Amino acid sequence: MVRLRHACLIVAVVLAGCVDNPSKEEQEAAKNTIVCHLEGERLVIRFDMGEARMLMPGGDRTILYQVPSTTGAAYSNGNLELRGKGNDLVLTDHTTGITVKVGPCEPYSLTKDGK
Repeated sequence: MVRLRHACLIVAVVLAGCVDNPSKEEQEAAKNTIVCHLEGERLVIRFDMGEARMLMPGGDRTILYQVPSTTGAAYSNGNLELRGKGNDLVLTDHTTGITVKVGPCEPYSLTKDGK
């Protein structure tokens, strides 16, 4: 019984050492990433170097490029357009003409518990 406990303890320590810590690159990317709700689904948006890279609710990845705007930020790829200020965002699908509010949004966390 004692050997079993020791074996379990050793396995637990080894597994704890295997946990991947986020790299500096991943930490920096997370600072520019938000998680939003789009019609009840999860939408992840990463802003970087004049782009908005979106992970859509269905798993598709979409890149929008920054375009001139008189107020707030604007990103487009011709079919989709993301506009707004801060967490007040709207997404327009120019192929259907549908515009939807994106949000609420919150900063992306690299950990499950948000720390």
